[in-house]
Amino acid sequence: MIITIDGPAAAGKGTLAGILAQKYKLAYFDTGMVYRAVGLEMVLAGQDIGDENLAEAVAQKLTFPQMMELSKHRDFRSNVGGQAASVVSAHPRVRAALLKMQQDFACNPVFADGTPAQGAIYDGRDTGTVVCPQADVKFFITATPEVRAMRRFKEFEAKGMRTSFETVLEDMRIRDERDSKRAAAPMKPAADAIIFDTSDLSIDEVVEKACKIIENRQKNS
Repeated sequence: MIITIDGPAAAGKGTLAGILAQKYKLAYFDTGMVYRAVGLEMVLAGQDIGDENLAEAVAQKLTFPQMMELSKHRDFRSNVGGQAASVVSAHPRVRAALLKMQQDFACNPVFADGTPAQGAIYDGRDTGTVVCPQADVKFFITATPEVRAMRRFKEFEAKGMRTSFETVLEDMRIRDERDSKRAAAPMKPAADAIIFDTSDLSIDEVVEKACKIIENRQKNS
């Protein structure tokens, strides 16, 4: 089974994906990691993340071990990593360079330890529209910018990262606009995606709704 979960930052995609992956014993692919890795690698090297030629070259050389090493950096999950990922992911040639790796995972999904899995859950922006349009179940998870910004602000506070709610909200609005208007695979729900607005839902409520849909699909497949 292939499940895709798309949507904007801090909507709850990652939390839902992790829970569902564990519940249904599926491999988990966070596609945002590949773009964060490319973006952060460029930031650390002092390169211009807006330069598509440079970004493409970094993307073509990216390896899984390199991505995992970059994921340990303090800025990988910070605003720095998020904004860099948003910028480089808007480059068509960067997306093309990384697309095959993401698509191949659906054919041969594996867990983090390398053992084979019977399916995969994708977490990203365009996994249901571009990466895996053949997915068995597609979700699009969203929430208001204010709710998402507060969630992210609290995450940063918990990690000791100093910022303001207003800064996080503005960054999120800029990122949303860039992600939804980029020429290469704009962020939008797939035509057959189930849309959840999590603004007023707890994670338990979201999980319950998602599980009912998945299990109905399994019964009817």
